[in-house]
Amino acid sequence: MFARMTSGEATMDKLDEFIKTYENSIVPAAKSQKGYCGAYFLVDRKSGKVVSITLWESEEDALANEKSLYYQEQLIKVKDFLRGSLIREGFEVSVRV
Repeated sequence: MFARMTSGEATMDKLDEFIKTYENSIVPAAKSQKGYCGAYFLVDRKSGKVVSITLWESEEDALANEKSLYYQEQLIKVKDFLRGSLIREGFEVSVRV
């Protein structure tokens, strides 16, 4: 299993709208992607920092997802909620309980 972590800073006045967009638009779209296993959206309401963690069956599935039009479409959905750019990292999931 592979985890893709994307982090950034949200504009404070649009944080709730960002959360709703993630839950109601991005997650349903992700569910249709090959290898998708789940997602978490973490929020620090004091600083505006947000972290999306998506889980994939393999690193190949995550990378294919990033290179597809799907990924760009999701970025467009959230661009107005962000201050600055996003940081994307990938991790092997070594333990899952």
